[in-house]
Amino acid sequence: MKIEIKNNCAWSLLVPTSMGVRITPVNGQPTHSSDTFYMHATSAETNVASISSYLGLPVKVLTTFVKDSPIARLIKDSLAGRHMNYEGAEVEQGGPWGFRHQFNIADSGYGVRGPRVQNDRAGEVGRTLNVKDFDLERIFAIEGVQILHLSGLISALSPETGKFCLELARAAKRCGTKISFDLNYRASFWKGRANELREIFTEIAASADILVGNEEDFQLCLGIKGPEEGGQDLSGHIDSFKDMISRVKQAFPEASVFATTLRQVISTNNHLWGAIMLEGENWHVAEPREIYVLDRIGGGDGFVGGMLYAILKGWDPSKWMEFGWACGALATTSMTDYAQPADEEQIWSIWKGNARVKR
Repeated sequence: MKIEIKNNCAWSLLVPTSMGVRITPVNGQPTHSSDTFYMHATSAETNVASISSYLGLPVKVLTTFVKDSPIARLIKDSLAGRHMNYEGAEVEQGGPWGFRHQFNIADSGYGVRGPRVQNDRAGEVGRTLNVKDFDLERIFAIEGVQILHLSGLISALSPETGKFCLELARAAKRCGTKISFDLNYRASFWKGRANELREIFTEIAASADILVGNEEDFQLCLGIKGPEEGGQDLSGHIDSFKDMISRVKQAFPEASVFATTLRQVISTNNHLWGAIMLEGENWHVAEPREIYVLDRIGGGDGFVGGMLYAILKGWDPSKWMEFGWACGALATTSMTDYAQPADEEQIWSIWKGNARVKR
């Protein structure tokens, strides 16, 4: 089945997000023993959107900034350099103990040493995202949006952002915009808020056309029974993942696409990477196969971004998961946590396993 996407829209993809910076030690070194770091602007939602923006589709980012902050300027310049349009309120810092953009400190790991990530989100300005700062009638009804992509990270960030995402989903539904929802469960966000967030996530999932999550996401966000325990080895357990997705479809019948990625870690730099997608009644499976990993962060976002791009382009559904798998694999070859595809041919070469030089 094909997803009927609105035509004549200003924006192919719209993402609400809280922008921050990721700080990574160079040369795969651990954070605690490093003195040289690479820093770039980041968020999970713009990681997803980067596939479409680099491949030429119009993307809009809804966010919020610390007024007159050099980090905010870095973020704006990064978004512009990634071909993304953005809008958002400028919030006064309020002194040294006021608002700021989040810091994500993450080493890449190497070999037998796994990556370690520390989030520093105190005073995060993105927590203040509010529907009153945006003209949803203009964005959805006048300019027009083909797909709204929501993440569980921004939906659970604060009570304000949860309400914001609900209002976006409601406006999108009224205006015929398709909704994509990647559940992205984080235990630290849900602590002490499980009932509140379960209600928000269930409403968004019930209105979604595309639902993405791993086994933990579906269990802890939506209360869906996960796959049968099979250890880390994914071989032979595809059917149990299919059973889980079938239960999700039964609980949320309005959605037409369901997807999950599969990852088995052999070592930090060697993974087996796969995916499963249910579109209508049709299963599409990429059996886990070997990929080489420079930095694993952002692989899942790359998968979602590639799948959404393929849907937006109106391709045959058999291509959606393939393109997503390859975009996720591409993201793991870069020190940024978002993929920067040169063109569609590069992505299809990855899917085909063709790493020969192109002259």
